[in-house]
Amino acid sequence: MDLYSVLDLMPAATPADVERAYLRLARRYHPGINPGDRLAAERFRQVQEAYEVLGDPARRQQYDRGQHGRPVATVEATIAFEGFDFSAMAQGAEAATFSEMFADVFQDAARRVIAPDRGASLELAMQVSFEEGVRGGAVPVSVVRQERCAACAGAGVVAVAPVACPACGGQGAARWARGHMVFTKACERCGGSGHMTSAACRACGSSGLQARSEVVTVRIPPGIETHARLVVPGRGHAGSRGGAAGDLYVTIEVRPHAIFRRDGRDLHVTVPVAIHEAALGAKIEVPTLDGPVSLRVPPGTAAGTRLRVRGHGVPSPDNPDAAGDLWVEIQVVLPPVRDERSKALLREFARLNPVDVRAHLFS
Repeated sequence: MDLYSVLDLMPAATPADVERAYLRLARRYHPGINPGDRLAAERFRQVQEAYEVLGDPARRQQYDRGQHGRPVATVEATIAFEGFDFSAMAQGAEAATFSEMFADVFQDAARRVIAPDRGASLELAMQVSFEEGVRGGAVPVSVVRQERCAACAGAGVVAVAPVACPACGGQGAARWARGHMVFTKACERCGGSGHMTSAACRACGSSGLQARSEVVTVRIPPGIETHARLVVPGRGHAGSRGGAAGDLYVTIEVRPHAIFRRDGRDLHVTVPVAIHEAALGAKIEVPTLDGPVSLRVPPGTAAGTRLRVRGHGVPSPDNPDAAGDLWVEIQVVLPPVRDERSKALLREFARLNPVDVRAHLFS
């Protein structure tokens, strides 16, 4: 194995180049950043081995002369039984039972099957205008979510130059006794390498996550109604140990309109009509969400009559040609009577049309 190739370096690389290459590759292939990836773990081991040789000037000179330094030993993360030690009495807490002995084995196995966790979902409520609810659109919303720490890529640790592990004194293994039985296993703190190659990330306090405010664009489909729930995939909290991010769930509240009311895919509006327009018929303009349109009021139209304007309701998200209708409710309005001539004409109208409009109330 060419140690220079492992670090992506040329033989003429300076010590500073070696240091930078090691930190870059160790961060990329660190097991904390690539949980469960055996290829990354092997690559990380090779990077460590190459750095221990090329980062030491004396060992690098030996390597360059073809006198390869001692390869770095790898310690399997298993518990090994070394035998019995009868030099001391095993009494009290030291006289452990077999269940206590194997508890260490099972706890170690359990720690190794911990899988990345998916991040928690986020929930928020968002108001949209009546027009946005009808037409749809893209609405930006600000959220505060837990994101992976940029300094450590979510691992909670950052790569550093190797130092002897304080837990095992650089041996890479821990030794302990259960009663008279003696066991060894790879040091948990350094992973059996005997060296500490990472340190807690100060930027996130080793949690791997940082709170961040972010603007997320929420796509509003046409015709959405109040209490509808939308999902924005991957915009929830980041997952732990490299797990996928959760989703963002948005509950929609459509604000009411000043003149329009909604009923399914139909819109309703009340339009005032002068008494003479209702009696004689007229062509008037009525409002829609797309601008005013013309509507013919038939002669003799009574108050409360509903007239339909086709296709000016709420559009369908599945079929643009299947929009609802606009229903116009006629409100007959008597203009102000300010002069004697107008009053005389109304009295003449009443004389010529002697109809009891309340007769049906007493029949």
